Amino acid sequence: MKTPRRFLPSLSLLQAFETAARTQSITAAARELSLTQSAVSRQIRALEAQLGSVLFYREKQTIRLTPAGAAYAVEIRAALHKISSASLTLRANPGGGTLSLAILPTFGTRWLAPRLPEFLALHPGITINLVTRLTQFDFATEAVDAAIHFGAPDWPGAECSYLRGEHVVPACAPGLVEKYGITALSDLRAAPLLHLASRPDAWEKFFERNGLAPQRLHGMLFDQFATAAQAAMVGLGVALLPEFLIEEEIGSGRLVVPLEARMRSDEAYYLCTPHARGQNGPVEAFRTWLGAVAQAAEAAETARRAAQP
Repeated sequence: MKTPRRFLPSLSLLQAFETAARTQSITAAARELSLTQSAVSRQIRALEAQLGSVLFYREKQTIRLTPAGAAYAVEIRAALHKISSASLTLRANPGGGTLSLAILPTFGTRWLAPRLPEFLALHPGITINLVTRLTQFDFATEAVDAAIHFGAPDWPGAECSYLRGEHVVPACAPGLVEKYGITALSDLRAAPLLHLASRPDAWEKFFERNGLAPQRLHGMLFDQFATAAQAAMVGLGVALLPEFLIEEEIGSGRLVVPLEARMRSDEAYYLCTPHARGQNGPVEAFRTWLGAVAQAAEAAETARRAAQP
């Protein structure tokens, strides 16, 4: 449905309003926009007239947002940001083919980023923009085309394509193994255990699935795998980490896995894309490539484990 023009104020009016709302000053807004104070005031009054609503209280030489103005400012600021981001993206890649991808920090930096050159070599016309997101968000309010998600395939309003699973293992600094004499699973209970906020019951599940009765466990809490891994490397405790994300640290000896016990996580990694966006060439190309690469990597890891004595 076509939007009536009276509900589409010009960008100059909206920018004058947003700047004045953000700075709470006509003078500051005029300075930022390189306009006169009277020009900014006229633009704001013209916007109020077009909307039929008062956006600011005028009190002597000061302005203050009305409740309606405050709510409108939030929406307009987000809209102007989306327009700015779209323009920046187009300027960076005038040929089109941009993919904005939300990534999980550790998965994105340790596993995905080293593999992206392969995708870009196969699809030289596509530009990838990366943003970090730790939790689910509303695709309708974010300028993001797809997201890497760990959990169940249940992102509202989005299609979730399976990428791969994971096995978690207890990992720590070599000195910690000696300090606590870790030779059996039960020895871990005497060592300091490191926990992730997103997986608060991981250690309980790990012990239970490896034959030990679950019990309440205490220890330091972290919000990301990267910080938990770093804490484990400096000897603060034993962390339960995805094996495929710490291969480099294990190979260098900065982390050791003192026991053969491991656990396959109930959740998995998915590429999630919003239903409402329809078909998107860069997204489809990335989905096909990433799914094949991720599942091949998982199959190779499974084969290596099976070949170990």
